Amino acid sequence: MEKIKLEILGLSPSQSQTGSFALVLSEEGGSRRLPIIIGMFEAQAIAIEMEHIIPNRPMTHDLFKSFARAFDFTVEEIVISDLREGIFFAKIVCTDGIRQKTVDARPSDAIAIGLRFQVPIYSTEQILNDAGITTNEVEQADETEELVEPSSTRPQKSQKEALKDYSLDELTIMLSQALSEEEYERAAKIRDEIDKRN
Repeated sequence: MEKIKLEILGLSPSQSQTGSFALVLSEEGGSRRLPIIIGMFEAQAIAIEMEHIIPNRPMTHDLFKSFARAFDFTVEEIVISDLREGIFFAKIVCTDGIRQKTVDARPSDAIAIGLRFQVPIYSTEQILNDAGITTNEVEQADETEELVEPSSTRPQKSQKEALKDYSLDELTIMLSQALSEEEYERAAKIRDEIDKRN
């Protein structure tokens, strides 16, 4: 099975399923993109890792990483391995340095875990042929739905301006509060404003 490396292109709210997100993966060095519909929790887990936001308490995928470290194993790669009746399947390839084990997972969970271990994401030619869309098809879709960066936390203009009105000390307090309340989208916006000033 020839593996094709994928990169995360973006997250956008799903137009077809309320409360869901489209995770768009892009073929490295190619024109095909693979959209996968994922839940809000998984989208949040992926977005906060991509935004380098550290929650006050470990999320499920962070717990997996801590568990792996405690038992001296690591993740080598993520493979989106199958597509059956419109449902994607993935494998988390793990090793303890001696043995290699493969664990079945939903693609959203596998990718959230893969990001935490900073490992490559792969799929197959068959899956990209069956479910991938080409750049031309994406350009047509972009006319009706914009793909946003993983921070899909792009602030509205009024929110941006409102954050500019706060002092650095106030923003630091607001960031801490947003994290404690697990409002990661708001936390990312505040963090971006703090970063602009540093």
